[in-house]
Amino acid sequence: MAELTLESMRADLARALHEDPSALADDDNLIDFGLDSVRAMTLITRWRQAGAQLEFAECAARPELGHWWELVRSRRQS
Repeated sequence: MAELTLESMRADLARALHEDPSALADDDNLIDFGLDSVRAMTLITRWRQAGAQLEFAECAARPELGHWWELVRSRRQS
């Protein structure tokens, strides 16, 4: 699997939500785009397989791509 990037996460979300990636801003509430818990868990599982250290609860608490990316990025550095 390729390295996880902000843009690859955006593309994965866009596919899951049947949206164009350009429609998803970093601070959009993804629930407003129709993200549900099943799709979120599927994406988080895929991203974990790519090395991301994400938990469903922290993603659900703040369903914004920018926040999720910040979690991934900061945990890579530690």
